Amino acid sequence: MAAEEGQVYGCHTLESWNGQLQKGNDSKKLVVVDFTASWCGPCRFIAPFLAELAKRFPSVIFLKVDVDELKVATDWAVEAMPTFMFIKEGKIVDKVTGAKKEELQQTVIKHMAATTLQYQGREDCGQSDGSKERRASADCDKAYGCHQYYFFSLIL
Repeated sequence: MAAEEGQVYGCHTLESWNGQLQKGNDSKKLVVVDFTASWCGPCRFIAPFLAELAKRFPSVIFLKVDVDELKVATDWAVEAMPTFMFIKEGKIVDKVTGAKKEELQQTVIKHMAATTLQYQGREDCGQSDGSKERRASADCDKAYGCHQYYFFSLIL
């Protein structure tokens, strides 16, 4: 079963876990993994907030892994719950440990913005020679008339 946009997808098998990571790699999307446990109070506290983030940021793949059900946490150096791993193209780019709503939200925004500028920005900033090299935003705005409105809408 594929993860739906705007939802937190629970990975219950190694096959679904590997499939979702591959989907993130192929699409170059940010993947946020919530390593959780059914007995963990802070995990239950943060779960509704994570679902809210998934709805607000449907271009991000949100996954949930119960560490007692699927034994992949040790491969990712998870030592406490909840732990949120931020993965881009198969590499850990950030980590938030604990039920810290503000830090979790800001980390999602930070890495979404970087992805937006790196991948979506190329479409807006084509050079006259047809190449899609990303320019600094000031150069891009002056030379090519593109705008960074999408980035700012993420923060609001």
